[in-house]
Amino acid sequence: MLALEAIAREISQALSYRIDVFGFDSGIGMPEAGDYRDLPHVWAKGFYRMDVDRLTARLTTAQLILGDVAKTLPEWVSHAEVMPIGFLGFDLDYYSSTLGAFQVFDGPAGTRLPRVFCYFDDIIWPERACHNDFAGELLAIREFNEAHQNCKLCPIHLLRHTRLNPAPWNDQTYVMHDFAHPLYCVKVTPQDDAHTQHRLP
Repeated sequence: MLALEAIAREISQALSYRIDVFGFDSGIGMPEAGDYRDLPHVWAKGFYRMDVDRLTARLTTAQLILGDVAKTLPEWVSHAEVMPIGFLGFDLDYYSSTLGAFQVFDGPAGTRLPRVFCYFDDIIWPERACHNDFAGELLAIREFNEAHQNCKLCPIHLLRHTRLNPAPWNDQTYVMHDFAHPLYCVKVTPQDDAHTQHRLP
């Protein structure tokens, strides 16, 4: 949250555009794992307990919302004053927790941009997790896509090949495409000649 807060502040100043940062956490560590889909051979109840007081003392603009994300996220996104979501970072470890957090996409189209960039922390490390499409965050992603006709979570195809310095996060970056969003087909390509014409050398 501290890193996101600093990045949001820098971008907001550069673009004169407001960016709000919210963090969602139980504050008391991970809940009890469900079945094998939550990868209980890797994580367990109580992992990653938060020092709530220390974190909130260091935050300046970001807001921390405590509780079960399956409940707090839907409540938060239902508020009329919520700005359109442009980025979400998922670091929930469990299949069940990640699937519950995906309820954030059930809100009206106005609560999000037509393409929401998403980072999934728990699809690569640790190696002992043996991440696969049938457990963990990858299973949650697959089931979300199967359950939604017009909303799909997709990795950015070959993103690492467009980066000067490829890094693991390139493969952890997805986009939630809301194909039925009223703004999905609005052109985002600049209309100057540099973007619409190929000049002869």
